Amino acid sequence: MSIAGGVDRALERGASVGCDAIQIFLKNNMQWAGRKLLPAEVDRFRAQRRVPVFAHSTYLINLAATNRSFHRRSIAALIDEVERAAALGVPFIVMHPGAHMGAGEAAGLKKIARSLDAVFRATPRARVRIALETTAGQGTNLGYRFEHLAEIYQRVRKPMRLAVCVDTCHLFAAGYDIRTPRRYRQTMRELDRLVGCRQVVAFHLNDSKMPLGSRVDRHAHIGKGKIGLAGFRHVLRDRRWRRLPMVLETPKGEDLQEDVENLKVLRSLL
Repeated sequence: MSIAGGVDRALERGASVGCDAIQIFLKNNMQWAGRKLLPAEVDRFRAQRRVPVFAHSTYLINLAATNRSFHRRSIAALIDEVERAAALGVPFIVMHPGAHMGAGEAAGLKKIARSLDAVFRATPRARVRIALETTAGQGTNLGYRFEHLAEIYQRVRKPMRLAVCVDTCHLFAAGYDIRTPRRYRQTMRELDRLVGCRQVVAFHLNDSKMPLGSRVDRHAHIGKGKIGLAGFRHVLRDRRWRRLPMVLETPKGEDLQEDVENLKVLRSLL
């Protein structure tokens, strides 16, 4: 939900379409720096929150960046977002792990872990976790294999400040099939073996415009893409995820009617 007009407005927008969970950006998602949160705005947000709310980091952040200036700005931006989340009482920030920009996956994963260490050192009192998002693996993006997430966990000094957000579109595009009961169980066993299902704190429920293993990130409305309704039924009926917030990142207009329809379809699968 958009935070235009103040972070508390996202709660109003979510309530208007019957959301049981909401994801927000903590500032403009395509800018390094954002305006300061006003005390009254923070107070309204905390007072009006009735459902689980978590955040997504700005898309500019790349903790594996090879350009030194860009890398420094990424770390500074994430530190700022952790502080904003702490002020609002938001428990975690979903973040794409990073893109290695040609340096190679091994080097990229090491740099992400070191960068997270720097962020955690700068925010020692914050209880905000960084939820590493499963990615489609487009370009040089890391996080499209569970092994990538596992290595980051193993390398950071404070793994307790990490978590995982599973994006169904990204998972499918990366080659993990969830359309049949057997394939779904196989995928989740692999996730549990390498990272641990208890590390999962949220889901992004998005269908995929692109086929299995395409490594292309293109979201589609629920049941209108290559995953289909069966895949979402497996996720929604999995008792392990019953208490986790799940949000849509599907295309929508200003009246949010697409969200209304997608929520209706998802709830029908329960």
